[in-house]
Amino acid sequence: MPTITTALARPELWDDIQHALSGGGDGRSCQCVWPVLTNKEWESTSLDARTTIFQQEIASDSSPGLVAYVDDEAAGWMRIGPRPAQRRLARTSNIITTTREPLDDDSVWAVTCFVVRKEHRGQGINAALLKAGIDFARASGVRVIEGYPINTALTGVRVNDLFHGALSTFLNAGFAEVPSTKPNRPLVSLDLRG
Repeated sequence: MPTITTALARPELWDDIQHALSGGGDGRSCQCVWPVLTNKEWESTSLDARTTIFQQEIASDSSPGLVAYVDDEAAGWMRIGPRPAQRRLARTSNIITTTREPLDDDSVWAVTCFVVRKEHRGQGINAALLKAGIDFARASGVRVIEGYPINTALTGVRVNDLFHGALSTFLNAGFAEVPSTKPNRPLVSLDLRG
């Protein structure tokens, strides 16, 4: 059984984060900035611009996510942070109509992206990242964490679309499903006050 560890993103881990993002899927081309840009901004950015945006986030005072390691090799990535900073979310109709939380509340964080290198899939990396993300949020005084996973039991899904995470991963970590009009794309919530 491999040993999975996690670390908060910081500038000295840049090469590791890039390694995690480049092992299959859209991670390398996205640079995990899709959640922080509007559609118009996204369509006008190049890979170089996205890379610069992401590097600036990682160099900021607040880490935008975590990197996972399998036996010391960077194997996965998860974005977690204040929901208002992930501007696309406040423009997503399913989130707007389903969330129970004010869209501008910085005490609400969101998990919006998972990337796992092909050779490390199926080893529990997303679960390890989510657990570490919950610990990070709790230590940061966060009130609620939301996620926007895919219910893989209800819909077939391409691997590249699983960057949202699977519903089962969130439910196993203690998140609760919020009633939604889109059962295949539920909103899940974890209250950290209790």
